[in-house]
Amino acid sequence: MEIAGRTAVVTGAAGGIGAAMARELLERGATVVLGDLDADRLAVTAADLAIEFADRVHQWAGDVTTDEGVAALLAAAPGPVDVFVANAGIFRGFGLEATAEEWAASWQVNVMGHVAAAKALVPTWTERGSADRRPGPGTPAGGAFVSVASAAGLLTQLGSPTYSTTKHAAVGFAEWLAATYGDLGVQVTCVCPMGVRTPMLEMGETADDPDARLGQKSVTSAGEPVDPREVAVVALDAVEAGRFLALPHPDVDRMQQQKAADRDRWINGMQRFRHSLD
Repeated sequence: MEIAGRTAVVTGAAGGIGAAMARELLERGATVVLGDLDADRLAVTAADLAIEFADRVHQWAGDVTTDEGVAALLAAAPGPVDVFVANAGIFRGFGLEATAEEWAASWQVNVMGHVAAAKALVPTWTERGSADRRPGPGTPAGGAFVSVASAAGLLTQLGSPTYSTTKHAAVGFAEWLAATYGDLGVQVTCVCPMGVRTPMLEMGETADDPDARLGQKSVTSAGEPVDPREVAVVALDAVEAGRFLALPHPDVDRMQQQKAADRDRWINGMQRFRHSLD
């Protein structure tokens, strides 16, 4: 799918990867709706982008993880939505001491926000993509769904069982979506970076919880953190090329292949890696 002239929605767009994704979409010629729960930060980001991109910038503040919230977010778009970037995510809950509330919040934001968006958009996109055409490989995309997951969803995340588990689920949902609707007009791209220089990563450096610090150290030790803009470029290049997997850190591909080839050896290696960080 070509980005130019499209209408896109980005969740978690007040900062970090979401804000970078919004800017990259705008620079490629899209009209963008920024969504976020933090109304104050969102307004600042949207105002900054509007200086350069004027009336192609729109915003909506609220909960983007529910059916009702997604419906309101989509209604803020100036026309039919062509690209949805499910970026909103949280890194909360560490070790086996993670609370039921932290598990529930992680599941709601990191997974169900993607599900709610797909439920709202996929029926329309399949109609667009398949209209007057025989469904099958090569069917023109009626819409593009971009799932911002994590390398944790392909590998694992030391320190945080909530993050690792829900990011695995996000990758699984994206794969299911692509397998079920990818030849019916829905293009799916799953973005799986390792460390990205965002406030979420910085939180681990000053955390009191040793599991939180372990999570942060495991990410920064595994590979050099990248700028959010690099993630956005790799992700949207994948969208325009029609690729499912977008890996801002190329080493992740090698790591997931090693994991698949010999899972026991890979787990032993992760245990040694954890001891080295301790």
